[in-house]
Amino acid sequence: MAFQPIVDASTRTVYAYEALVRGSNGEGAGAVIARVRPEQLYRFDQTCRVKAISTAAALGMQARLSINFAPNAVYEPATCIRLTLAAAERCNFDARMLIFEVTESERITDIPRVVRIIKDYQGRGFLTAIDDFGAGYAGLNLLAEFQPDIVKLDMALIRNIDQDPVRRAITSGIVATCHQLGCEVLGEGVETAAEYRVLRDMGVNLFQGYLFAKPGLETLPAVSTEVWDLLE
Repeated sequence: MAFQPIVDASTRTVYAYEALVRGSNGEGAGAVIARVRPEQLYRFDQTCRVKAISTAAALGMQARLSINFAPNAVYEPATCIRLTLAAAERCNFDARMLIFEVTESERITDIPRVVRIIKDYQGRGFLTAIDDFGAGYAGLNLLAEFQPDIVKLDMALIRNIDQDPVRRAITSGIVATCHQLGCEVLGEGVETAAEYRVLRDMGVNLFQGYLFAKPGLETLPAVSTEVWDLLE
């Protein structure tokens, strides 16, 4: 597993780390997932959860841990969460620090079932997030069905947003909608100070991207003070 920090600009602290699967030779998540057959998705999803928790615990992570889950691989939430909770207990990792992200870039075959899963997780006290928002299949329809704690804006919306009035208008509307619904907004894939400043002016507090730190393989990358000084 690799970990990338999610920062809270309002406090200049690491809010969470997202766990990202990597291959044995360092291959990215896309290359790894492409080799997973449909009948293996459930076991793969569960294995990644356990590995993320055990690695985070071994590294002494104190921040929240954000875990992606495959929406088409999860069946009964009570059954699926049992192994996750057991792993957290075994590793002495506080399960209340978990965030579950459902990616919007994968076509969800059964939205009502995924909504039930998310609401079950929320009922258990876990934070939830929609990943890659604005780049996938469900879009606002998914947000209308359930309101997660965090909406992660896809990097395609954010790239060069400081130079693109269309992207600014669309993103500003999404941010305003999310705030009205009580959802925190996270800017994903932020690479430049200009992109960061535009989103901050919109009221975005949470950020993730190379501007702050690249994912670290089995490490917890820190955010340097020089970065925050640059953004003053």
